[in-house]
Amino acid sequence: MNSRCLVCGTKFDSEAGTPRCPACGWEPDEIGGIAAYAPQFANHGGGFEASYFKVLSELEATNFWFQSRNDLILWALGKYHPKFRSFLEIGCGTGFVLSGVTKKYPEAEISGSEIFIEGLRLASRRLPNARLMQMDARAIPFAEEFDAIGAFDVLEHIEEDETVLQQMHAALKPQGTLLVTVPQHPWLWSPLDDYAHHCRRYTASELSSKVRAAGFTILRDTSFVSLLLPAMLASRLLSRNKSVEEIDVRNEMELPSLLNSTFRWVLRAESVLIRTGLNLPLGGSRLLVARKM
Repeated sequence: MNSRCLVCGTKFDSEAGTPRCPACGWEPDEIGGIAAYAPQFANHGGGFEASYFKVLSELEATNFWFQSRNDLILWALGKYHPKFRSFLEIGCGTGFVLSGVTKKYPEAEISGSEIFIEGLRLASRRLPNARLMQMDARAIPFAEEFDAIGAFDVLEHIEEDETVLQQMHAALKPQGTLLVTVPQHPWLWSPLDDYAHHCRRYTASELSSKVRAAGFTILRDTSFVSLLLPAMLASRLLSRNKSVEEIDVRNEMELPSLLNSTFRWVLRAESVLIRTGLNLPLGGSRLLVARKM
């Protein structure tokens, strides 16, 4: 692995196992057998609640939105970097996205990072063969190591999103690919965003300008969850007077079976449009694919 010391900045080749800096001797801690590069945040990191992971692990595999986002991510990865051999997901949570990547690309070296150790405990059950690490995305301990890096609904949780983009740029190999999804449109802000600890909902121009400033060339930039935007807006308007304490994420995600299936088919139809090359101007979320030049 092409590692970078988080103390002295030395770049070095590390063998399998826990890397140790040859210049200053620094090495990451270990928590439950997982390398911990930012142990001070492992249980109380910002931007999310570790207690949410259990609910996510129980519901995301059957929820239309998570299923549809996974389909889009897997398609984009194969479309824009079909020969990738190494992939890192920043903020991998319970490992739902990485489990899909592993299944579709079994020959790739898969890595996942998460600031919360609780998420990694759940991810390790889904991903027994992946390299998992506890890490602060604002300080990535790798240099030109990965063919592709993804951050899926992560950047909006971090105040220093521009720093994270710069760190991902440094961790990618030349010609490496960045894949990002984020919630879109500030006018969709609701108590659900407060509950999720979002710092922002992006505009298209904000996301693209920050990605370019980090040194990337944009390959694809489109909205998704576009056909369901009216339903999403209605849901947000209905919840606008709720307090954060009144939000029940299980009720939000656990839809009636018929409604969940209908939404799934709608987003499948939308995916066909995106795959033909159509960039959708409006939508609850945004997908951006970029390349390190």
